[in-house]
Amino acid sequence: MPSGKGTWPAFWMMPKNFKTWPGDGEIDIMEYVGYRPDVTQASTHCQAYNGAAGNNKTGTYSVPGAEHNFYTYGLLWTADEITAYVNGVKYFSYPNDHANNHDTWPFDAPFYLKLNLAWGGNWGGLQGVDQSALPATYEIDYVRVYQKN
Repeated sequence: MPSGKGTWPAFWMMPKNFKTWPGDGEIDIMEYVGYRPDVTQASTHCQAYNGAAGNNKTGTYSVPGAEHNFYTYGLLWTADEITAYVNGVKYFSYPNDHANNHDTWPFDAPFYLKLNLAWGGNWGGLQGVDQSALPATYEIDYVRVYQKN
């Protein structure tokens, strides 16, 4: 992970046919903000539960030395639950309430992956930005996707 206040690397998912946020959903497999070293976070956002409303469903996990070591971030997404892992350890889950309510479970549509390194922003820059952290590097060893038939 890059270090320094202002860095905000993420590994996340958005709907293929995105129209509105948070209504169409978002799945954060891994987010890391430089002002909070050694902590990673996974979240789901939907109309009922989202970061803008301050009630998104999220989990945090300690990743000591994340700015110098590689970790494996994983997600298992089924019709019943979205579950996040670090190095095979489950630390977050968001269950489907099976209410057939798009506001609580918009996660029955195709999503695509995103990997990005943001600078500043409403969360990455929450405690300011340290210009001396630039240039910043977000190094990714590999990405694998499996789909059960």
